[in-house]
Amino acid sequence: MATHHAAPGEIVDLASWADDLPNEKTKVIIKTNEMELARLVIPKGKEFPDHKVSGPVVIQCMQGKIELTAMGMTQELHPDQLLYVMPGEPHSLKAVEDAVVLLTILMAG
Repeated sequence: MATHHAAPGEIVDLASWADDLPNEKTKVIIKTNEMELARLVIPKGKEFPDHKVSGPVVIQCMQGKIELTAMGMTQELHPDQLLYVMPGEPHSLKAVEDAVVLLTILMAG
């Protein structure tokens, strides 16, 4: 079965968006040539090591806590906080608690 991506004008309920996934609830919500929006579920202690993308990234903590390392510093993000990462900036994140993150990547044009 193909992954469902939200259509323009479709309301997305982030709490239930990934209910069709059996275990972890990480899922791409929108994917176009210009952007990607994903809901990530990150168990406590899981780490995404240093990586970078060609476009700007917005990382928003929805639930739990994450540590985000970028621009030479590590910062903790709590629910309803977000951080903007410049294009090409190496960054990593780690779940301090079980966390849900909304990730927005704008594609370099």
